[in-house]
Amino acid sequence: MSAGRVARRSLAVIGILIVLLIIVVAGTWIWAMDYPREATIEPTPATLSILAGPIPDGPQAALLRRGRYLAVAGDCVSCHTRKGGAPFAGGLGLGTPFGLIYSPNITSDADTGIGNWTPDQFYRALTHGVDDEGHHLYPAFPYPWFTRVSRADSDAILAWLKTVPAVHYTAPGNRLPFPADIRLSLAAWNGMFFRPGRFIADPNRSPEWNRGAYFVNGLGHCGACHTPLNLVGAAERNRFLQGSNLNQWVAPDLTGNARTGLGRWSVDDIVEYLRTGRNAHANASGPMAEVVAYSTSLLTDSDLRAAAIYLKSLPASADTAAAAPDAAAMRRGAAIFSDACASCHLADGSGQPRLFPPLPGSAVAQQKDPAGLIHLILAGGRTAPTPTRPAPLAMPSFAWKLDDQETADVATYVRNAWGNRAAPVPESAAAHMRKALRLAAPLAIERNRAPNR
Repeated sequence: MSAGRVARRSLAVIGILIVLLIIVVAGTWIWAMDYPREATIEPTPATLSILAGPIPDGPQAALLRRGRYLAVAGDCVSCHTRKGGAPFAGGLGLGTPFGLIYSPNITSDADTGIGNWTPDQFYRALTHGVDDEGHHLYPAFPYPWFTRVSRADSDAILAWLKTVPAVHYTAPGNRLPFPADIRLSLAAWNGMFFRPGRFIADPNRSPEWNRGAYFVNGLGHCGACHTPLNLVGAAERNRFLQGSNLNQWVAPDLTGNARTGLGRWSVDDIVEYLRTGRNAHANASGPMAEVVAYSTSLLTDSDLRAAAIYLKSLPASADTAAAAPDAAAMRRGAAIFSDACASCHLADGSGQPRLFPPLPGSAVAQQKDPAGLIHLILAGGRTAPTPTRPAPLAMPSFAWKLDDQETADVATYVRNAWGNRAAPVPESAAAHMRKALRLAAPLAIERNRAPNR
């Protein structure tokens, strides 16, 4: 057979695989829309003790301290600890568009954890997505980002994880529809979308910038949440860190866009946010609150500053045009805001920085995808306690009070008042969020639905 025919046949096979993947994704995306999402976990003293308690002096003390610091930088505990479970024992259900993927046990247990793993096996899992038995890992484990982690850092992380108390626990089987449950299909996914490779420092940049780039693009795996995904769950590299939907939250734009990104934030603002979970612009809630509580609040100021310097160097995402909101919706939204929101955020939206975030210029409010704002209005939010801000703050849920149209109107108002500019929010978006979060209809509507007695 000629080389040309072989090449054409290979291209045809790849084309068929892509079509099948699209068909599978289209079906599984719909199948997974109403799939149960596991609730995020709250920091516990026991977990924080493992992450920040003293490590006794000894021959390997320096290695273990470094390994723990790196594991904290990678925020391993957030995904590998289920609610009510032991730290790092796995079993947390990670909601994806394809179904539920359960994180594995990475304690030192020899049977169900990684107690018997070799440094070679751990490095291969971390940087190539292949476990100790040669099985492909789902990219819910962010090996496409961890691939930049150095071998020395990988070995240090494993050395420390082997000191984490052993827990004999096996996570439930993943709940994925056919054929997404066939791990061999990941070989094709990797061939199309995964490019392994170590981090290479830019000689034209400062050591501090390179340190930040190594963290953001490697262990910090910021792009795993903040970069949009394509139809088959691969990062859209041409939209790096431009924001993405994450389990009914929005991981916002981290580029220099002044409206939706970090354009208004200084390096010090970013460091304060990562250190404390709040600053003059925003509070961390949802999945980001966990990242701050378990990871960034425990890192050194020099590493946080390096990450901030790198982020501030990113070019701004394109500013997209937004349709003007309906005047009637703005009037209705203003009235709802005055009744439900102004007591904390004040009538002019200025709020009380570091307590109740200001809304004028809010990047969270002006994201292209309004899901994060709708989520906060309907379900509320809570900042996580950190060493420097131990008292958490909470925003209450308004699902009991606002119907879907009212939720859409007040979201539209917040997105377009005080100089803000973002697309209006349709009632259907609020209805979708209420259904996805399994929130009841407002009390008034429920009373109207009740039979006459």
